[in-house]
Amino acid sequence: MILAAEHLTVRYPEAQAPAVDDVSFEAPPGRMIAVLPQREETVFPLRVREMVMLGRYARLGPMAAAGARDRDAVARALDRCDVLGLAERRVDQLSGGEWQRVRLARALAQEPRALILDEPTASLDVRHEMQLFELMRELTDDGLTGIVITHELNLAARFADRILLLDHGRVMADGAPVDVLTPDLLARVFRWPVAIAAWLPDAPQVIPLRPAEAGDSSRR
Repeated sequence: MILAAEHLTVRYPEAQAPAVDDVSFEAPPGRMIAVLPQREETVFPLRVREMVMLGRYARLGPMAAAGARDRDAVARALDRCDVLGLAERRVDQLSGGEWQRVRLARALAQEPRALILDEPTASLDVRHEMQLFELMRELTDDGLTGIVITHELNLAARFADRILLLDHGRVMADGAPVDVLTPDLLARVFRWPVAIAAWLPDAPQVIPLRPAEAGDSSRR
């Protein structure tokens, strides 16, 4: 299977403008797809291990009980997302960052070949932001197809192979970080002046400028 979209348009209920407007792209081949949405409400006060085990549902037969492979997949996912120590805590007792990592662990427990994450670093501190992107880089290096929707331009520049830059839902640029994250393009998209620092040759870092600095941006 190839994950692909052709002239995709998505509009939230009662919204005036589409969130995604005429977007086309393709991702490399994958099989099972896991999705981590931006928001999710907890209905039942499950324990963390039970919540992550729900990720195995698609791999179990009707009315089948979890087996050794399922328990091993859950344990690996808990460990990789740094929530193994929270395994017996109820999910309604978690902080926002802990809950985000538990949700990622549930997605990884599916052992997917493609993973879609929507703003996965929300509520995460610097350490766990970096751990999450390092984990995604490791998984994609192992063959996983990863799509991350994020406003974290600098993390995307350091970890992504390809960036699709949207403005009001429309594609403005598609390519390697060094080709997409340019001062002129970003200033047009975000309506704010920026400078670009060359932290690494292939990982430009975006620096928002204060109004008084914008006139000197050409020297940066």
